[in-house]
Amino acid sequence: MSACHEASAASPRLGRLFVCAASLPLALGLAPAAALAQPAATLAPIVVTGSQSATLDAPASVGSNLGLTARQTPASVETITRDQLEERGDANVSDALTRATGFSAMGHPGNGLSSLSVRGFTDSGSVMRLYDGLRQYGGVGVTFPFDTWSVERIEVLRGPASVIHGDGAIGGVVDIVPKKPTRGAIENEVQATIGTRNTARLGLGSGGALGKDLSYRLDLSGNDSGGWVERGNNGDATFSGALRWDTTPDLNLTLSHAYGYQRPMRYFGTPLVDGEQRDALREKNYNVEDAFMRFRDQWTQLDAVWTPNADTSVRSRLYHVASQRDWRNAERYVHNPGTGLIDRSDNTAISHDQKQTGLTTDASLTQRWGGIGNTFSLGFDLNTARFEHTNNTYTGSSGPVDPYDVDPGDFRSDIPTIPRYRNRAHQFSLFMEDRIAFTERWSVVGGIRYDHARVTRDDLIAGTRALRKTYSDVGWRLGTVYDLGPDLSVYAQYAAAADPVSGLLMLGPANADFDLAKGRQVEVGLKQAFWQGRGEWTLAAYRIRKSGLLTRDAADPDLRVQVGEQSSRGIEASASLALGQGWSIEANATALRARYDDFIEASGGGAVSRSGNVPPNVPERLANVWLSWNFQPGWTAMGGLRHVGKRYADNANTVELPSYTTLDLALRWDLNRGTAITARGYNVLDRAYFTTAYYTDTQWLYGPGRRFELTLNHRY
Repeated sequence: MSACHEASAASPRLGRLFVCAASLPLALGLAPAAALAQPAATLAPIVVTGSQSATLDAPASVGSNLGLTARQTPASVETITRDQLEERGDANVSDALTRATGFSAMGHPGNGLSSLSVRGFTDSGSVMRLYDGLRQYGGVGVTFPFDTWSVERIEVLRGPASVIHGDGAIGGVVDIVPKKPTRGAIENEVQATIGTRNTARLGLGSGGALGKDLSYRLDLSGNDSGGWVERGNNGDATFSGALRWDTTPDLNLTLSHAYGYQRPMRYFGTPLVDGEQRDALREKNYNVEDAFMRFRDQWTQLDAVWTPNADTSVRSRLYHVASQRDWRNAERYVHNPGTGLIDRSDNTAISHDQKQTGLTTDASLTQRWGGIGNTFSLGFDLNTARFEHTNNTYTGSSGPVDPYDVDPGDFRSDIPTIPRYRNRAHQFSLFMEDRIAFTERWSVVGGIRYDHARVTRDDLIAGTRALRKTYSDVGWRLGTVYDLGPDLSVYAQYAAAADPVSGLLMLGPANADFDLAKGRQVEVGLKQAFWQGRGEWTLAAYRIRKSGLLTRDAADPDLRVQVGEQSSRGIEASASLALGQGWSIEANATALRARYDDFIEASGGGAVSRSGNVPPNVPERLANVWLSWNFQPGWTAMGGLRHVGKRYADNANTVELPSYTTLDLALRWDLNRGTAITARGYNVLDRAYFTTAYYTDTQWLYGPGRRFELTLNHRY
């Protein structure tokens, strides 16, 4: 157990961050000594800019293993840079992601606060999250990373990504890339934040060369807050470190480790009262007094990269991931019109013990045949995962409470919390990509991937093997890019992908006989840089169809069949522009039409068709704007709008979560090239809004209200 973890459990809130921070000098002990052995160097000025840094021509690994830029990739690829993270002040990964084109968050305690919606598809079974290009398999809610302090950039690919990352990404994929070791003089950074609602944050970082062949990166952060509801105290701590050894000019090894600890806000939503949300209940918390949630994650990997020449590269990664997640809460709240109280039920105690070990390797080769250029990539991934589920069968009640004067009581359940089942998955995949540049202006990119998984489930109560199932799938993509001009490209692609009908590591006998759901996408788009690289814009249009959904048998509602279908089609646009005289703007907008084409569910003792309805948690209109004005030397004013359209909380489309728009404002003062002070206001108009519904379609989670923060950042 780390020192930060122990401190988080034992120290007072504000001091807890500084107890954790005190351990960083021990970790950085080698840095000063190494710095003495190096010649003095002048650090470059720290300049925070917007997205006008030509991201279209930067490599985007989330879209391909071929080292392609966003412009060369026949897909919708976007990068959130470190500069953008700092300027916007998004300390949470999910907050940062929802500024990307087409993404909205639908996190709740049951999915680890991390699930996303994009292109009409939702949750971890259709929108994949990666950490440094690595995937935690199984379809269980991913709880790491969550803090942006140690993040270098976030890459997103909208649309099917099975060719690169396997099944479970029909909607899209997100890759959170951490800061890496770099050559050069050692640079350090400290950031401290205080804010309303007892908010305190601290981040420490250091990186640079330790000698001719060694370099490092270390980051430590901690957050603590009172939350935005009663008894909403929450906190977290993150450590990440990496050591790179350049063994020869063409071979390097990097050993890295990351640890995250979260104690999230114990809030499961607010129920409707007489069919509506009441402002007086906005900060009420109906959970029990002794509730808790705790997530602990560890990611360890060893990377080897061999580049014998400029045209050949081989990368191999050995990795281990471990997650321990614990919940104990009263989770279901329903208003009782007869008594006027909030009835609470489903007292739930759960633990997830998840481990995964794997090896992934890929090689790429670039050649020219006459006037034709070709880049080819081939690779494989092997991994084994284990998941043990402990629960109390979600049974118990701590009694009703007054909606306006909450006496929370304590957790009560008569069923023991014991291990119930253990799933294991052994998986391997083979993948291949190829890019042929027929001319300097026209290229074709194709890829194919084969995935195979063998899943077993042991019933730990009965002591029997509950299921053994094998899945396989072939996903592929074919696309083309044509340069209409030096900075303008048009692209088109067709992709085939798959999603699991249930998370493999939570697969039960009821779903074992169903196959993977299949997806198909057609996409066309334009990408352009203009005004000598000071501006960029993209436009994409797509249609996705997913078949093989689990739906009710119309003849027998007690039975499920795999014949359902849903689709989405939409348009996405983004633009960024440095206007001159210190002004810059970034904006994106999404309009989509998402529908169930064939879907039946049980309702009222019968089978009811939901065909034509919008799937839950899918906003069909999204937009973001960020404006920055450096109005005089050292002073920058910034502001952003985030709009999320209406969503439905149920398949019947009878319960609607309203649309919302929030406004963030900030003012930064750069005291010198290494020090800045920033004042921020989030949701400054104090808009009451809802992020998702949880457990029932009448139990909604409020988003955070108005809050203010003051941040000091110093680099040296």
